[in-house]
Amino acid sequence: MEASTRLMYFQSQIGQTLDKTPSAAGNWLAGKLLEIDHHHIKVQYTVRPEMCNPGKVLHGGVASLMLDDVIGMGNFVAGSEFLMTSINLNVDFLSSAQAGEVLEVTAKLIRSGSNLNHWEAIIRKESGKTVAKASSNLIKTHLKLVDLGF
Repeated sequence: MEASTRLMYFQSQIGQTLDKTPSAAGNWLAGKLLEIDHHHIKVQYTVRPEMCNPGKVLHGGVASLMLDDVIGMGNFVAGSEFLMTSINLNVDFLSSAQAGEVLEVTAKLIRSGSNLNHWEAIIRKESGKTVAKASSNLIKTHLKLVDLGF
């Protein structure tokens, strides 16, 4: 599947719950795709009780999963014919979110190289307050997406 075909598929999913993607962990998050293009993606999540830590706020690992999964989806349509995988994910946790709150995760491609892509992402509440922000580098593997069925 070419990058333009991958993008068209995801654009057809705008407004839909992302629960049938290749990412089982991402499917569990059950976000709603709001926007996507070759360099930008926005997904909405509702914090559920099972996403919270014992303090009843969004677990840092789940926030990191949201950031990593949105970056991964964005990178999937960014144009590489090869599978790319995260080599790091740097997250800053800046405020909390509670069950029932609606969050938006926005990611943008900052640099696209021949072997490495750099992304930045942010989680915001409906009020605009930042919950967490991240940066990540993804490196090209030797696996072609077409050989993986994409």
